[in-house]
Amino acid sequence: MEDKRIYFFGEGSKEMRAALGGKGAGLAEMTRIGLPVPPGFTITTRACREYYLQGELTQDLLADLQEAISKLEAATGKRFGDPENPLLLSVRSGAEYSMPGMMDTILNLGLSGAVVEGLANLTSERFALDCYRRYIEKFSEIVLQVPHAVFSDTMEDLLFQEKIKCDRDFSAPALRKLITQDHTSDGFWQLGGKFRHRGLFYAQPFYW
Repeated sequence: MEDKRIYFFGEGSKEMRAALGGKGAGLAEMTRIGLPVPPGFTITTRACREYYLQGELTQDLLADLQEAISKLEAATGKRFGDPENPLLLSVRSGAEYSMPGMMDTILNLGLSGAVVEGLANLTSERFALDCYRRYIEKFSEIVLQVPHAVFSDTMEDLLFQEKIKCDRDFSAPALRKLITQDHTSDGFWQLGGKFRHRGLFYAQPFYW
């Protein structure tokens, strides 16, 4: 069991901080004692070491990731990348001992141009577009290393054009102006991109 690259929350415990990171071990322990934790999984420090040694994601890890996503789909009844019933992930990096400012979080991983339209049908157009706008911004900043100013300057310009004071007042058409292109429609690629940035993370789904 210690050689696994991925642990679902119910498979670990608080004693596994070195392998799962502090947050991952905490989620595993809460699941173990019966608290209502949504299903999710943690990629271990072993996988992180393999990545840094080889400089790329190994085929073994990619296969493990695909299997973990399939199990998560079965547990939630949702499908990764499915516009009609999307599985969206909250992904956060972690470490055995956390330091302020070192943990990155990406919400709604799995959104794409097609999936956001499906989410709009399940919720509302404005809600779905705002989720997508925030997702693109965080993914681009954290994974693709796009400067924050690229987004903040664009938003300030649009706030001025729309004659409003804050982003919560954006209409759905205004949000569409912010979302100019889909950087990737492949949710599995997004998941790999997050791993490439931090190495160790845990993932769990959102529910709508």
